[in-house]
Amino acid sequence: MFATYLVIIILTAAVNGTAAVANFIGHEYPKSQADKLRVPRSWMRPLGALLAAGALGLLAGFAVPVLGTLAAAGLVLYFVGALWAHLRVRDHQLGPWAVFFCLPVAALTVSFAYNGT
Repeated sequence: MFATYLVIIILTAAVNGTAAVANFIGHEYPKSQADKLRVPRSWMRPLGALLAAGALGLLAGFAVPVLGTLAAAGLVLYFVGALWAHLRVRDHQLGPWAVFFCLPVAALTVSFAYNGT
């Protein structure tokens, strides 16, 4: 069980950390997504900060399990908001969103299963 927990948490933290960095450096993909979803580009850094906080919280969960569980729950809520943004503009290309959503759901699930928190 620990191996599953370790892999899912590290993978989720890495993917969301990479997305946070892409937002911070102004990579073209997050900018194009913001334009498509009619989200102001000025929100890119705050959204990146939320992703970074989630990624760091997942890693902190190895030391303080409740932090990891809360970080995973926060990322799930973040991506529920992202789904709302996609549906608001009638964008039904949800493949990348589904990957980003399923990872924190899996992290939340293994956090509950492994830590019981």
